[in-house]
Amino acid sequence: MDQILKQARLLKAALDEGELTLINAQALRELTAEEVYAFRLAACNNQVDRDLERFTEDTLAELANLFVGRPVLMDHKWSAGSQTARVYAAGVEAMPGVEGGEQLVLRCYMPRLQGNSDTIAAIEGGLLRECSVGVAVSSAVCSICGADRTTTWCEHCKGVEYDGKLCYIELSGAKDAYEVSLLPVPAQPAAGVVKRYGGPEGPDSDPPGDPGVDTAWQDEALLELEKLRF
Repeated sequence: MDQILKQARLLKAALDEGELTLINAQALRELTAEEVYAFRLAACNNQVDRDLERFTEDTLAELANLFVGRPVLMDHKWSAGSQTARVYAAGVEAMPGVEGGEQLVLRCYMPRLQGNSDTIAAIEGGLLRECSVGVAVSSAVCSICGADRTTTWCEHCKGVEYDGKLCYIELSGAKDAYEVSLLPVPAQPAAGVVKRYGGPEGPDSDPPGDPGVDTAWQDEALLELEKLRF
């Protein structure tokens, strides 16, 4: 069975009065349409992704609520200088051309400033078109036996078929949404959804470790998120 890569891309957005009202709910002063640049991000979906994991439909809806007000960064760099835009609304939409496919779409905005004109040009020119989100979930369930990998482990390996059924991990129970990042082209091989979950040591109990990723990622993310709030 071929893997289905998780959609994570930038979409065009129309800015009407209703959208501007939602944007101004995030701003400290009222912004006009001329001062704002808006775009949409198809952030993640309910399909089995390159990590052989999928979000449930309920989890996508939960993430939509959590992402409102979260920052848009560059390259997952947790610094105020990396903050590029902000999510002002989010919702779950059907994936075009995918039967039963649902995707989380984030609506984002940034003020039109002299300092971010290059970023806007890169978005409009198609250079910045991939994104990656950082989230936390409460359960990660094996599709074969139903074991929750956050609390235990099972003998099943992701990507292996058991009696004709593919083993993958079903992510559910959104705990938090930290940020969404724009990524440069060419897209990083691991670009997509950044997920963190853990359980007792055991075969295939956790995703393979990345030497470039801090194991205290969640705690640092929560701390930095507080720093980035308005």
